[in-house]
Amino acid sequence: MKKQIIALALLAGSFVAAGAQVYLDPKAPIEERVKDALSRMTTHEKVRILYAQSKFSSPGVPRLGIRQLNMADGPHGVREEIEWNSWSAAKWNNDSIVAFPSLTCLAASWNRDLSRAYGNAVSEEFAFRGKDIMLGPGTTIARMPLNGRSFEYMGEDPYLAGEMAVPYIQAAQANGVACCLKHFFLNNQEVDRFGVNVNVSERAVNEIYLPAFEKAVRQGGLWTIMGSYNKWLGEWCCENDSLLNGILKRRWGFDGAVVSDWGGTHTTMGAALGGLDIEMGTDTDGKTKDKSKGYNTYKLADAFERLINEGKIPMSVLDDKAARVLRTIFRTSMNAGKVIGSQCSEAHYDVCRQIGEEGIVLLQNRGGALPIDVSRCGRILVVGDNAVRNMSEGGGSSELKTKFDISPLDGLRRVYGDRVDFARGYYAGRARYGSADKLSPDSLARLRAEALDKAKSADIIIFIGGMNKNFRQDCENNDREDYNLSYGQNELIADLARVQKNIVVVTFGGNPYAMPWAQAVRAIVHCWYLGSMSGEALAGVLSGAVNPSGKLPVTFAARQADYPCFQYGREGYPGVDMQVYYNEGIFVGYRWFDTKGVRPRFPFGHGLSYTTFKYGKPVLSATSMTAGDSLTLTVPVTNTGKRTGKEVVQLYIGDEKASVERPAKELKGFEKVALEPGETKTVSFTIIADDLSFYCEKTHGWVAEPGVFRAYVCASETDVRGTAVFELK
Repeated sequence: MKKQIIALALLAGSFVAAGAQVYLDPKAPIEERVKDALSRMTTHEKVRILYAQSKFSSPGVPRLGIRQLNMADGPHGVREEIEWNSWSAAKWNNDSIVAFPSLTCLAASWNRDLSRAYGNAVSEEFAFRGKDIMLGPGTTIARMPLNGRSFEYMGEDPYLAGEMAVPYIQAAQANGVACCLKHFFLNNQEVDRFGVNVNVSERAVNEIYLPAFEKAVRQGGLWTIMGSYNKWLGEWCCENDSLLNGILKRRWGFDGAVVSDWGGTHTTMGAALGGLDIEMGTDTDGKTKDKSKGYNTYKLADAFERLINEGKIPMSVLDDKAARVLRTIFRTSMNAGKVIGSQCSEAHYDVCRQIGEEGIVLLQNRGGALPIDVSRCGRILVVGDNAVRNMSEGGGSSELKTKFDISPLDGLRRVYGDRVDFARGYYAGRARYGSADKLSPDSLARLRAEALDKAKSADIIIFIGGMNKNFRQDCENNDREDYNLSYGQNELIADLARVQKNIVVVTFGGNPYAMPWAQAVRAIVHCWYLGSMSGEALAGVLSGAVNPSGKLPVTFAARQADYPCFQYGREGYPGVDMQVYYNEGIFVGYRWFDTKGVRPRFPFGHGLSYTTFKYGKPVLSATSMTAGDSLTLTVPVTNTGKRTGKEVVQLYIGDEKASVERPAKELKGFEKVALEPGETKTVSFTIIADDLSFYCEKTHGWVAEPGVFRAYVCASETDVRGTAVFELK
């Protein structure tokens, strides 16, 4: 690839010297390159770069030396190579990669620096594999706890999701790899995802479901974005004029390319006029068998070109689309500064481990059950299918082919040696897409009996279960069937707790879940999906070599029915007659629980440490501000324990009296601070009028009403450590 870049640069130099082909000059401004390339392309060439030439690529312009765009599923690792015209694995022997932790895990770290490191590392692997567009990250809001793809996203709060997405995108694109943010938008369920129309208030759209995407565009400088399958306002999101042209391109100034989800287009006129720029799909064999299923049958292909030639669609529409694709090409595949990249480097595994360590959330720790001292522990019994399962497999487009994975059991044995025994206890079957294994009741009973028998002689039990990327677990195209852990895990944990009181429950998965056994166990640890270094990250936290610092990016309710989307029957989820209604409006996640007085099992922002932190009194720089001013809030935080630790200091703001119903408080800032024992650091936040605003449906704009506001400094959404009152005049 390095030789290709050098050759391209030399070629470009010769053309520029002759005063000719500006589009080949890597030093020329991109807009000049785009303008020059467009002037040289035929109508057919402009159309041809708008749709796929294989499952994961779109063509360039061979006549002009304009390169194609190569894409791959992400965002937590490069998907294994598949065949050109089919979904079958290409069976390469050099496409094994690092599986990075899921984006819920990244969000749970609340660490912007780790997000930047993540984007840099994963994009280096994409670049090394010759990929120009990474299909990810995702900032879809976790509206409900059963969504099969929540693990690919960054939680329930738009501020947190946006703040964590921006450094990821900036770092990846600095390496010459485009992020394709997904799924735009309202893809908050997998059930009926191909046709459901989402009915949601204008206010909720602007306060909850758009802000993370907007921040990625405006602050992250996003280059590509993927439309979702569902409808909004009765129009498919991949051809939705209000969404793609109105909001994304005109309001936010997005200058990149909109990519369809695979097979997400439905009409030529819709795709042409609705804002789509690159059409990707599934139903084709590349003309090798059936000419009716060739790439030229796509909506932006032959049919689109005919409408252009007949004057039924203005040439300006085609030129705008082609310009956006060219802009993407010049930023990526024809970017002389694109990194060569690397694959499975020591540095990448180190980033993987760090994100896992900081994303693990210690939910409960009664009696100091954790950490488990290596020098003092007795016999440890590890129980659970997830202790030995490769959780990089499954999930649909999220499935990864890894060079190696350190399982939780392997990680624990590296630390505790032969004091660790193992009993599977339950079995979840293979990681399959579209169906589940039929499991033998007799074999499951034997696994359960073995675990209970071994539990009698154990000094401590570490149960490792939760979800996985199986059918109807955390898997594309399916949602979970209910809020409980599957495969009889709840019953098994309860039975184990009756045998041995000293039990630690460790769970994996992208969603919250019911914990009817919570009072019967000493400690609960949630890991999301930790990637290739799962075992090492988990063992580090359980042994105390690493002090946990993760905080929940979603609310863990006691019951499924406590979530707002389930308050409205089937209308609220999964919908009726392909219509789903977000009747809870802006009250998503903790906004509902806090405002309505519903007590969660574990609140948003919750996460324990092996040390303790004391917050001082929050101090404001002034007691009032105007719309054009800002305030500074400072608060001292002290590590009052005996271990080095990291604390996430969270700032929420509540409007004391408003003309519309508002959440009790909303996240408006956070900082993760590292503290040695006895050390104090001052954390600072800046408050501006935007932090006080709500979206007004009467004026169709943002309003910051004068009045009294309260700033809440918190260790979690419900753990308020101090408040300060100020006025907006």
